[in-house]
Amino acid sequence: MTEIVIWLIAFALILFFSIRRWESSVSPGLDKVLPRVIKHDDDNRVVWSLALAILGATTLVRPVDILMIAILIGIVVLIAGKLTGWAMNKADFH
Repeated sequence: MTEIVIWLIAFALILFFSIRRWESSVSPGLDKVLPRVIKHDDDNRVVWSLALAILGATTLVRPVDILMIAILIGIVVLIAGKLTGWAMNKADFH
């Protein structure tokens, strides 16, 4: 029960401050990090703020789970990259 309360408080605070400080810090920060294909519009302010609040609250409450997911995603990307490189070397484009 305590974990849920802490998560809800962290979620509410992160959501509140990300919506409140959108123009001054959150939006320029996202513009620097995101690739051009998924750049955000001001219409998506709530969606981006919700996503940041969920990730931030989960990272505060269960950091090991987030670390494990990041490691697994990294391993999958590494294997996919190696397989793609191997398949491109084997393919005959003549």
